[in-house]
Amino acid sequence: MTDPNFVLLYVSQPAVSAQFYSVLLGHEPIESSPTFAMFALSSGVMLGLWGKEGVLPSASLTGGGAEIAIAVKSNAEVDALYQLWCSQGLVMIQTPCVLDFGYTFVARDPDAHRIRVFSPSAIVAQSA
Repeated sequence: MTDPNFVLLYVSQPAVSAQFYSVLLGHEPIESSPTFAMFALSSGVMLGLWGKEGVLPSASLTGGGAEIAIAVKSNAEVDALYQLWCSQGLVMIQTPCVLDFGYTFVARDPDAHRIRVFSPSAIVAQSA
């Protein structure tokens, strides 16, 4: 079976999105051009930011239709990232709350892609 290891987000301005994710991730992209930027994540997954004007075949949906999810180990880490990202000016679309899968909040990037941070509930963590 194949194992997806690359996430592509279609963005309006790759340089603006690359700057946003550089701050968010705490490091620079490993590749950058006027139409594309790529980040190597510690998990081994690659995050690509592709200028939506050059996507072929063209995309019918861009930001807001899916989420990037970041699991952390504790509710305190969720709260700490929420406070940090608020201080950095990220747009929050959900404040920290408890949902059936854990404690979570959601931010959005400049293209309205959702970024969910969560600490899995004990039930979710045990099944993983």
